[in-house]
Amino acid sequence: MIDWLDDATLDFPPSHRALGADTDAPGLLAAGGTLTPQRLQAAYSRGIFPWYGPGQPPLWWAPDPRMVLQTADFKLSRSLRKAVQRFAAAPGCEIRIDHDRAAVLQACASAPREGQSGTWIVPELQAAYLAWGAMHSVETWVDGELAGGLYGVNLGRMFYGESMFMRRTDASKIALCALVCLCREFGIPWIDCQQNTPHLASLGAAEVPRNVFEAHLAAHVSEPSPQAWTYHPGYWHRLLHTT
Repeated sequence: MIDWLDDATLDFPPSHRALGADTDAPGLLAAGGTLTPQRLQAAYSRGIFPWYGPGQPPLWWAPDPRMVLQTADFKLSRSLRKAVQRFAAAPGCEIRIDHDRAAVLQACASAPREGQSGTWIVPELQAAYLAWGAMHSVETWVDGELAGGLYGVNLGRMFYGESMFMRRTDASKIALCALVCLCREFGIPWIDCQQNTPHLASLGAAEVPRNVFEAHLAAHVSEPSPQAWTYHPGYWHRLLHTT
């Protein structure tokens, strides 16, 4: 049995009570609770995230192991390097941060996913993220149009990646490259990727035990967050000149 959250508090059960690998929902920790920025803050600071579908109550997860991209280990393929170089040199291309968070959320919610018929980025979750100042979008703009992007959460010196989308080839990958540059610039060593996928592994992400992940959070979420989430074209050197 999993815990049902009480709206009177922001408490979560300890992560070791999450369902195990031998169950139908490994990593499921709790259910319920009204979605608010305060509850999201309490969850993410402990490495817990919401993930559920339409018609379900909020479901809260703390999987073991955890997929993490250490920004120093990001793998930039030759083809992606060329794509980033072309993007960085083109006058009509730019990275924008938090320019249209709502559009990015909606695009991520609408993006088709292999093996999924719906979305977990339900309207009430979108509203809670938009009301929360810790949620950021990294946006790829081409000739004045939103071509792709991603969104996630920053707490202290930690970034939690959530979802991405693309409308042009490589647009979401370029946004991820920009996020890696930002994290390197801001001294954020880990990007949480939550679940293991071959695509994430190809970019350098790897699994870590949950207790290791939580120890990293304890050491970094209380540090000062970057003062200004903005992107300067000079940040590309953090990727293009070091790998």
